[in-house]
Amino acid sequence: MDVRREALGSAGRNSDHFHFRRVSDMSYATILLPVFVLVFLTFSLMFWMGFSRIGALKAGQVKMGDVALGQTNWPPRVQQISNSYTSQFQLPVLFYILTTLAMFTRQADYLFVVLAWLFVLSRFAHAYVHCTTNYVRHRFNVFLVGAVILLAMWVIFALRILLAIQ
Repeated sequence: MDVRREALGSAGRNSDHFHFRRVSDMSYATILLPVFVLVFLTFSLMFWMGFSRIGALKAGQVKMGDVALGQTNWPPRVQQISNSYTSQFQLPVLFYILTTLAMFTRQADYLFVVLAWLFVLSRFAHAYVHCTTNYVRHRFNVFLVGAVILLAMWVIFALRILLAIQ
């Protein structure tokens, strides 16, 4: 589906009311592909966490009663994966909301998609560090890169909407 439609509401196509700036020839698939990839990462971490937890229980590294009311009693490796999975419901939520709003308001252009891919790459890097070395300085640095990219996306979006930048 093409996102080039300029007029919204009942105003005619030549009317000066209810117009958004013209958006490039991008399909919804192009705009949503970074979202789908990030959702894939989330589900991958969820399944990895589940298999790791089952493995820890079977190996006797932890007893069911020890983790029934909290996750802090899991072995460190299992907890790392769990923490990485949980982090997918923090900053990425703002990305999902922004993508939805950008599509709805027809503000998703090439810059938006490039920044979206950079954000998604930063989330993969963050998950990689989180689930491997878990070196806090590296984890923070890749988190910060993603946060700055997402902040830039929100600022650009907000300015385009509030200032009606074409």
